[in-house]
Amino acid sequence: MIPGTRILVADDEPDLLQSVAVALKQGGADVVCAESGAELITKMADEGPFALVVADISMPWMSGLHAMHTARFAGLSTPVLVMTALPDPQIDEQVRALGRGALLLRKPFVLDDLLQAVEWLLGPGSPCREQDHE
Repeated sequence: MIPGTRILVADDEPDLLQSVAVALKQGGADVVCAESGAELITKMADEGPFALVVADISMPWMSGLHAMHTARFAGLSTPVLVMTALPDPQIDEQVRALGRGALLLRKPFVLDDLLQAVEWLLGPGSPCREQDHE
């Protein structure tokens, strides 16, 4: 991860939000946190741009998945890492609908899985970087 990379993390579960934020900060990221889908949308609009959004699906008012579909509809192609513990098989398809710059991370996960997913989305040779050059 490039030091200073701006990442927006959204989760309504305070312990997981804190753990993800700390892990990304230790990797050199500049992390902004949101505790709901509404706050995720607001922070994307008011504090963006972000290199990456890490969002939980199940959040109050608006799910992270719905928030990112809304952002895509508005023209934002920010890479997104979607986290969930929900077993719904339709989630895979809904994340794929966000495009190549989207990846699903199933809970529970270890922080190394999170960091590998972030590196896959932001690292050299990632599909997101290839998309930037098209």
